[in-house]
Amino acid sequence: MTAPADGTLVVIGNFDGVHHGHRAVLLAGAAAARERGLAPFVLTFHPHPTVVLRGAKPSPLTTIDFRVRLLCDVEPTLTVVVEPFTRELAALSPRQFATHLLADALGARVVLVGQNFRFGSGRTGDVETLKKLGSELGFEARAHQLLGDEAGCFSSSRVRAALTVGDVREASRVLGRPHAISGRVVAGDGRGRKLGAATANLEQVAEVLPPDGVYACRVERMSRTGQGDPLALGVANIGVRPTIGASQRTVEVHLLDVEADLYGLWLRVYLVHRLRAERAFCGLDELREQIARDIETARRALSPGGRPSASDTSDPAAAPPAVGRSIAGLADKASVKP
Repeated sequence: MTAPADGTLVVIGNFDGVHHGHRAVLLAGAAAARERGLAPFVLTFHPHPTVVLRGAKPSPLTTIDFRVRLLCDVEPTLTVVVEPFTRELAALSPRQFATHLLADALGARVVLVGQNFRFGSGRTGDVETLKKLGSELGFEARAHQLLGDEAGCFSSSRVRAALTVGDVREASRVLGRPHAISGRVVAGDGRGRKLGAATANLEQVAEVLPPDGVYACRVERMSRTGQGDPLALGVANIGVRPTIGASQRTVEVHLLDVEADLYGLWLRVYLVHRLRAERAFCGLDELREQIARDIETARRALSPGGRPSASDTSDPAAAPPAVGRSIAGLADKASVKP
């Protein structure tokens, strides 16, 4: 590719979740780029390194499509580069990484990273390594301080920890928005409709799921580019549906006051409040009554300024294509903004 003639400011990170801390470093980078007359770039990687190096399949906080869109929403002038993470990339020494990707491919004049940034084979490079290499290769390396609140640093790990115990409100505090999951609507067994609450059954959900339970949510219909259009408020059930003797974990969403043919469409579901844990009921009549209560609790929780009261809760077609491009893909198009 041909790097911008005046050079670039490159912000590097995984940015899973695009939380408050990520947005702070991105905004700082965009501001510094304006001051220096540089083109602001974001360099991120996909898939996650553990997928390539360990064969693990960790669920992300955000799919790569949604991550790119969130990055672009932070600052419209940013150009997002999604570089494929491969074994060949992982084998690069810190010097090779800085030379080939930053200096040569992206024309970096300034590189901005977090204080805990590591890079190169075996994660042997750190911020000091980057600064030394930058002085040789013609770019300035800067480390942005980690931000947080009274509970600690904003981090993807903190969001994951909150979701592990079902604390979607804490996840929202760190993310700056409710945690979202997405999936394709498929035909179910029709049992929800018989119980008075038809549901959209989601498959191919890739994101981190909280514990089984019932959640008040906001629902968007997703376009082919991953753009979300508001569809409805809703009630999501995540779990195995023990009352009917099912065993497979499912994700299904009842839309409030909306009836539509959604089969084959992709929905994004923002988990706003956890209403209760999943449990077995004595029969379908008791389950039907509980579903009606869940719907009313969700309405109150999702109303302006609303949240469930203590008495309401028992405990705290193909996927849309990725928007970003790799460095190689930038040869034909320098901007990857959606």
